[in-house]
Amino acid sequence: MVEWLGLIVGAYLLGAASFGFLIARAYGIDLRTVGSGNIGATNLGRALGRKWAVACFILDAMKGLVPMLAAQWVIGTGTPTAWELFGWIVVGCAAIVGHIFPVYLGFRGGKGVSTGLGVVLGLYPYFTYPGLLAFGVWGLTLMIGRYVSLASILAAGGFPVIFVILIVIVPEWTLEQLWPLLLVAVVMAGVVVGRHSENIRRLLAGQESRMGQR
Repeated sequence: MVEWLGLIVGAYLLGAASFGFLIARAYGIDLRTVGSGNIGATNLGRALGRKWAVACFILDAMKGLVPMLAAQWVIGTGTPTAWELFGWIVVGCAAIVGHIFPVYLGFRGGKGVSTGLGVVLGLYPYFTYPGLLAFGVWGLTLMIGRYVSLASILAAGGFPVIFVILIVIVPEWTLEQLWPLLLVAVVMAGVVVGRHSENIRRLLAGQESRMGQR
């Protein structure tokens, strides 16, 4: 129990490290006053260019991946129980919550997409496979429409759907074991889509910026 509490607290504090804000600050820019005011990779790209957006995206993803690997080490080898899976995903959720509500910045953070990607890739194999497929949806949508927000919304919304399909078709996966992950997958998708409410309004109004626009 003490180990899990330590992992949860550590995951939140790591997730709360706002790399987009720190990178922009190094250039004398307060990212909260630029563009959309968001401190994530997309807005950083508008302020400083694509290379810094990519760097921020990777760093934010690592905030989710590292705690998940630490939790996997605590669980050890073998097939995890439903409650071990629940503890594992709670660690990941703590990292995402830290990213969205960072204590260091008055609880005003990013939208959780990149950190969420790190979480799903780290929960191997249960979230890794649906996460990779959802990332494919993200990349395809971005390539076609060049809207980062739309790509993120579709990927997040599609993730629990893909997960359910895999539970049905993979013989070793059962709902009895994986129900905690399915529950959290739905909640995670809802949070990410909800954080994009302003983007959805701009998309519907035809006012959303495409990738590469400042």
